Amino acid sequence: MLTKRIIPCLDVANGRVVKGIRFQGLRDAGDPAERAALYEEQGADEIVILDVAATPAGRGHQHETVRQVRRVLSIPLTIGGGVRTADDAAALLEAGADKVSVNTAAVDRPELLAEISQRFGAQCCVLAIDARQDLEGFEVLVQGGRQGTGKDALAWAQQAQDLGVGEILLTSWDRDGTRSGYDLELTGKVAGLVHVPVIASGGANSAEHIKEAFEAGADAVLAASIFHDGDTTVGDVKTYLAEQGVVVRR
Repeated sequence: MLTKRIIPCLDVANGRVVKGIRFQGLRDAGDPAERAALYEEQGADEIVILDVAATPAGRGHQHETVRQVRRVLSIPLTIGGGVRTADDAAALLEAGADKVSVNTAAVDRPELLAEISQRFGAQCCVLAIDARQDLEGFEVLVQGGRQGTGKDALAWAQQAQDLGVGEILLTSWDRDGTRSGYDLELTGKVAGLVHVPVIASGGANSAEHIKEAFEAGADAVLAASIFHDGDTTVGDVKTYLAEQGVVVRR
């Protein structure tokens, strides 16, 4: 049986970890390398770093941040933000990433997902979907959550799977930073449609919320605020999950 993964997320802007609500009102949350090392020590299965300023600013990811984190990290590292081409992905993998996450550029040109998957392997290609609930269902957002697309998140997840992505990082814009729990409807619907792993993101406030996301169908969960603010640790969450019968790596 595959273990469920706990993945701390480091949203980064200008070389610092930041956190906000619905991608806005960002506050400083520390040094990326220090945070990554701390979470690995606590038992994190992976680390995700998202450069939340790269795409809106029209630039690439800050590779030096990736290199600094890689020096202190031995667990898998996913990097996203500012990836527009397969060459951008190559540069991040060379800097120390194990996987590359793409959002806006893939919506603009879906073939990018196939290019990354074919060149580096599906295991390196992660599609990040930022989704907002509307009257029609769930809409894909781009530009760091600033812009709607009219694109249906469920159909986009299926299309991305057909293009060769190895994983889907699914963030609820409505829940991000709110600590109101994961969007279980969104998570369950996407997980029920695709066979690649789904990482639930947005809204965690407790180990119970994380358990609920797994029950909804997530293969892994992303969390930020609860770890950044010291409310709990990765180890404490895993202890709770194991006691509840969830299979995690201890």
